Amino acid sequence: MLTLPPKVTTRAFERLAEIGAFADGKALRIGVKGGGCSGFEYEIDLDEAKDNDLILEGFGQKVVIDSISLPFLSDATIDFNEELIGARFVIENPNASSSCGCGVSFSM
Repeated sequence: MLTLPPKVTTRAFERLAEIGAFADGKALRIGVKGGGCSGFEYEIDLDEAKDNDLILEGFGQKVVIDSISLPFLSDATIDFNEELIGARFVIENPNASSSCGCGVSFSM
């Protein structure tokens, strides 16, 4: 099976630049762990890059994904959405067969 790296949208990188946490050497960490109402859930946090992380860079910003989470995020798109109910980073994952209403958990 071909594994394609995740993509980060321009809008997500621009929002990371607005946050300004990267002056401290932090990156946006995207991970997957077991749990949630659909079987797996996304973890999104600010963290430092570690050995064996995939580092996606753009506009002077970094998004990092650990090697264990990477297969679950093959060809996914990391974006930033602003809606009336709030603003958040979102993951459009073509590998997910279903997801919960809030978009935080998914199944494969």
